[in-house]
Amino acid sequence: MNYLVATFPERFTAEAAYTTLEMADYPQERVSVYGGGYKTIDQLQALYDPFLAARREMQRMLVWLVPFGFFAGFTFNQVTQIQILTGLTALDNSIIGGIFGAIAGGLGSLTVGGGLKVILSGRSGTPFQARLRQGNYLIVVTGNESQVRQAERLLQNQSPLYLQAYEDE
Repeated sequence: MNYLVATFPERFTAEAAYTTLEMADYPQERVSVYGGGYKTIDQLQALYDPFLAARREMQRMLVWLVPFGFFAGFTFNQVTQIQILTGLTALDNSIIGGIFGAIAGGLGSLTVGGGLKVILSGRSGTPFQARLRQGNYLIVVTGNESQVRQAERLLQNQSPLYLQAYEDE
């Protein structure tokens, strides 16, 4: 399912944007307003979890970065013939080099996949929750890709603070 999140600074601008969607015959069961007097932060929790998205991205990257890192570390050690541990054969040292390469690939998936941001920021909530705590209003539109694009075109004219489309797997 695709969804669009528009952030507005004041209640009347959020209501004007909602009215714009309503007048364009956009299905109202697919539009939700969050903020003071509307739905709450707790009801927003299930919408989007950046930590889950980062975890999925890290896992996707792990699938190819760890084997690639092992191959790169193994090959590098074969070419350079560096003695990591003296007393071991060249093949053993290359396998250790491959293990170091796989570890580097895992760390690469952690940093590039978004896991580092999750670890450093902690679970302090989604960016949407932070915007609601600041007193902003959110309009969340769900639907298929064409419906979300239509809503995005309509909401861009309302000058939101933020306008971001998401695809949930």
